Amino acid sequence: QVQLMESGGGLVQAGGSLRLSCSAFGSRSSFTSMAWYQQAPGKQRELVAKITSGGTTDYADSVKGRFTISRDNAKNTVYLQMNSLKPEDTAVYYCNAVSLSTFRVYWGQGAQVSVSS
Repeated sequence: QVQLMESGGGLVQAGGSLRLSCSAFGSRSSFTSMAWYQQAPGKQRELVAKITSGGTTDYADSVKGRFTISRDNAKNTVYLQMNSLKPEDTAVYYCNAVSLSTFRVYWGQGAQVSVSS
């Protein structure tokens, strides 16, 4: 089985930065799109950023110019650099990956990001 493990969450003041990492373990599979989603309490999970195996990126309008997604295919790792953080960015951030060979969808357990005003 593939297991995704996030790291790098924490608590920062508005205007600060965090870098999230997500690595896949337990498989030698490669992935198509890898992505980050956010979910605040009582709200639906929504896409923040995604990146294809070829490096094409897409961002939610609310984070454009502030967040940057990147990936290292050799390490099966995806990153999310978050700058100029705002209180409304506070949420649990989930890593998502889709297997190239099976198209099975995998989710991480989530990383808490809290931004204080």
